[in-house]
Amino acid sequence: MSRAGFVADPGELKAFLDAHPHITLFDLFYTGLSGVPRGKRLRRHELEAVYDYGRFLPGSIQVVDITGRDCEDTGMVWEDGDADRRARPVPGGIVPAPWLGEDVGQLMCSLHELDGTVCELDPRAILQRVIDRFTADGMTPVVACELEFYLVDGRRGRDGSVRLPRGMATATEVYGLPQVEEASPFLRDLWAAADAQGIPLEGVISECAPGQLELTLKHKADALRAADDAVAYKRAAKGVARTHGCDVTFMAKPWADRAGSGLHLHVSVNDAAGNNLFADEDVHGSPMLRHAIGGMGALLAESMAIFAPNANSYRRFKANSYAPTAPTWGVNNRTVALRVPAGLAHTRHIEHRVAGADANPYLAVAALLAAVHHGIAHRIDPGAPVTGDGYAAASAAGASLPTNWFDAVRLFDQSRVLRDYFGDRTVDMYGIVKRTEQARFYEQVTPLDYDWYLNNA
Repeated sequence: MSRAGFVADPGELKAFLDAHPHITLFDLFYTGLSGVPRGKRLRRHELEAVYDYGRFLPGSIQVVDITGRDCEDTGMVWEDGDADRRARPVPGGIVPAPWLGEDVGQLMCSLHELDGTVCELDPRAILQRVIDRFTADGMTPVVACELEFYLVDGRRGRDGSVRLPRGMATATEVYGLPQVEEASPFLRDLWAAADAQGIPLEGVISECAPGQLELTLKHKADALRAADDAVAYKRAAKGVARTHGCDVTFMAKPWADRAGSGLHLHVSVNDAAGNNLFADEDVHGSPMLRHAIGGMGALLAESMAIFAPNANSYRRFKANSYAPTAPTWGVNNRTVALRVPAGLAHTRHIEHRVAGADANPYLAVAALLAAVHHGIAHRIDPGAPVTGDGYAAASAAGASLPTNWFDAVRLFDQSRVLRDYFGDRTVDMYGIVKRTEQARFYEQVTPLDYDWYLNNA
């Protein structure tokens, strides 16, 4: 596996500290399988040792559940002695964090074994192993992430309900400018934070529900860095929102009667000279593009545990909701799972519309690229594209995706192709974490249990 994107040059630290003498505190963070950044806050004088050797973090941080609780069945808690690993800064990972104060920065890290090798379960390493398959074939994947989210009140209702920020319009205005204007103070600070961190954050639109926005990250011919951008962007968006008295949520389905939030992944593949191998005057793209779609469709069901990682994720998938329910594809068609957008021939690419905004960006991009490479390598025929209503076409064909968390995790665990690309240990550990979360989630007795069963059972 290529190590180029995993250990920063110590010269980066000196250059940053010289340029930012006022920054004295730094949040060191690592993102494990559950996609939640966790780490420590350090003082300025501690950073030289971090760049020279790393900072110890418990190995179990790789496999905690989404709430941060240990998953003992992984064997990485008691059996492992919860042994330390080394968090090491990634190239370009030291940046200001202006929403935390003028004197605060952050340091993105990967996790390494004590002998210096990158931990097998580090999500950045999982993604890099997939990228290496393209590199070996003389190809480079080009990726962009597009995330939807809701702005919500920083305080929940007395009944635990989630509310829009005070004063925000409650009407749905798709692409409406008034909603963007309402969020302008937050958006200005978010763009400023992104610029300070080198995150290529572009324009904003209001989406399919009040309080829902979408911003786009620029395409990159460095898929690992594109995923880094998405992780850093999610952290920045949440942090900036708090300074405005509200929260940003990337939860897939915060309200039953409003649109869900997706992570739309855009992908193309370049040759060694930087030419787009998907480019073609035909709106359906090149044969390689269609093979990539074939692979994406073939692995979609097996990858759902990555694209929809939580119980709430599956509430998003409903017909006529812009969240796809079957492995369909089409051209300039938002009712399908895999869309070839309109555009000039040299911009030809695929938009993967399945993942929820709650997905771990590293793992989502890794699953996407594994499917693309698998389709290209095996010249998988995607079949005919859908024209018109993709939901109706899927219903007529009897095609569907896993509709619940349990089926998705089972299919992921059984996937020979994903085991080939991710590694057996990664698939096993991810499955254990998700099954642990399932047990913990469903052992809770909720208000709905009482509403339905207390008197009626």
